[in-house]
Amino acid sequence: MQATAYTYDPETRSGQVLLDDGTPVPFDAAAVDRGGLRLLRPGQRVRIETESEGGALRITLVTLQTL
Repeated sequence: MQATAYTYDPETRSGQVLLDDGTPVPFDAAAVDRGGLRLLRPGQRVRIETESEGGALRITLVTLQTL
């Protein structure tokens, strides 16, 4: 799935992405670590993997979208 980086805090390595329908979804440092990212800027297109947890969407992986 693709999304757009919305917020990112380099100290906590967490933030939010916006899905293409405008829904914000938070991610944590574990998702960033799994994707191997060192920096993420708001507005960057990213690829995410998710799982459903108690009816809520949880991001398990964040990587940069490449063509």
